[in-house]
Amino acid sequence: MNTQETVENIQGILAHLWMIRTFLKHADEIQNNEEMLEVPRTLFDFIRASEPAYLRQDWPDFFHRLRGKLPRLKKTNAYYQANYKTSSDHTNFQMAALSLNQAVVSLTALLEKPPAPHQDQSAPPGP
Repeated sequence: MNTQETVENIQGILAHLWMIRTFLKHADEIQNNEEMLEVPRTLFDFIRASEPAYLRQDWPDFFHRLRGKLPRLKKTNAYYQANYKTSSDHTNFQMAALSLNQAVVSLTALLEKPPAPHQDQSAPPGP
């Protein structure tokens, strides 16, 4: 996978994380649980950390920022997986857990190995 393809895949995963963040941010079930409220905050921080580099098309910085935030995202995922049922075992929370875990697994795989060189390092289409 070249850089452009890797960035496109990561952007798709970040979109999934944004939807999980939005769901949790507005979920009444977690509003009185400060630890659980850290989950959407961490997702926001992770997603937005790479945005300036993405807009500049600075791919080394883009990957660097995400790799730097990945350990905290993994820790947040582990917390959510272990504790979401204390807030609610509703299907929405279960699906958020599955989606978050899959996103972390996918991001980890994409960020652990550098993308293959590609002659055209231009920005992928999208936001």
